[in-house]
Amino acid sequence: MQKILITALLAMSATSPAWAWSNHALANYRAFEAMPEVAQAPAVPAEPLEAFLAAQAQPIAQLLADQDAWAQKHIAHYPPLPAPLRFDATVAQQGPEALRRAFLTALRVSPQSRFALYVQPDPWAPAPQAESMAHDLVSALPARDKDGGGHTFVRLRAGDSVAPLVVLASASDEPDYGLDLNLWEDNPSEWGPRYGFGKIPFGNPHLDFSTQAPFHMGYYHESSTIYMAAGFLKRTYPLLRIHQYESLSRLAFRTGHPYWGWRFAGLALHYLQDLTQPYHASLAPGFSSARLIGINLLAMLGMPGAKNDMIILLSNRHFVLERYESQMIQAAAQARQPGSVDQALRDTASDTSYGPWSDNYARDTVARQAHALGTTVTDQMLATVPTGYVNDPAFDFGVHAKAIDLVAEVARQGDAPRAALESTIATLMRNFGAHSRNMARGILGEATPR
Repeated sequence: MQKILITALLAMSATSPAWAWSNHALANYRAFEAMPEVAQAPAVPAEPLEAFLAAQAQPIAQLLADQDAWAQKHIAHYPPLPAPLRFDATVAQQGPEALRRAFLTALRVSPQSRFALYVQPDPWAPAPQAESMAHDLVSALPARDKDGGGHTFVRLRAGDSVAPLVVLASASDEPDYGLDLNLWEDNPSEWGPRYGFGKIPFGNPHLDFSTQAPFHMGYYHESSTIYMAAGFLKRTYPLLRIHQYESLSRLAFRTGHPYWGWRFAGLALHYLQDLTQPYHASLAPGFSSARLIGINLLAMLGMPGAKNDMIILLSNRHFVLERYESQMIQAAAQARQPGSVDQALRDTASDTSYGPWSDNYARDTVARQAHALGTTVTDQMLATVPTGYVNDPAFDFGVHAKAIDLVAEVARQGDAPRAALESTIATLMRNFGAHSRNMARGILGEATPR
């Protein structure tokens, strides 16, 4: 049984986008302007990462050791941090570059991660007067324009006063800038073989963005049949990243480094928010286990057509969902007129219905909810989006996305189908906002920002 699904699941995962929502920052400006603890928090001074690390080297060393112990206890198939990568506070004596690299390797993120001082401005706000920053000074990944909207980066200087909402929202998009790039032993990097994560469980080890996927997806609620056939799907680590960054956020707040308190909180939010996307919490929405087995049996008999078609369809549907949400939120910003997505992100009515934040919240509440919505969301797209984009394996939506005005295409289907699809996306964004605020409450409740 084990080999029946492996080929199909590996192939499908290899082409899945490694990002969930196109630009987390735009969504978080709307989600957190409804939360006074963030939106009305006093401005904080920008601080270089190296300054925070030097000031708190010993507490950070203890925290990173505690994080590793926590992960060994709570995360299935977690590989312990190799001893040579453990953070030694005395490295601070070797200077800022050595300190920075030691911290990044102890976190087991890419040592090429920028962690620059920057913000991504709120498009609803007046245009910033500060100096702009080039993309490659902020991101280790090439610029991508598949979502139809560029990213604008503005430079911060050490000591600049900046609103916590701006820090939080900007940082929430940062994990898509290469932090989780090439961390596996079969990746073309000097650090991957040393990090101890083993070979990439799924995805293409030679395709940069694909190597991030196991840190941004969480397949926690598949059937026992799927897990029996493909146990490697349990080797996903968004819960690790959430715990690492939220505990760093608490430490930064407790020790008088509020800029990094807000920024680490934003980093943690990214992984939680990825799990609100059904295609990040469900392996193949709309495909039953029995159907997956049948598809791969045909492939093993020399008839791979159905498997190849499935790969394209899943990728297209993932892209379409993300593209539509992105166009909606960008259009509202350009028009300065809130749409259904903006209103859903601001809606706090359901926040208290989920219970308080805990270590299990992301898996048992967020990912479970998104997984359960996978088939509904897929069915809604099939009923409202032009068939060629979501149900034609001969068409690769990702290749052509930039040239497609998806909102206009759906509008041509009629008001009722358009409204139904936008209502479904609004539901996902309402969940996005509620879960994000609940995480922020969990962090702020344990450490009062100073």
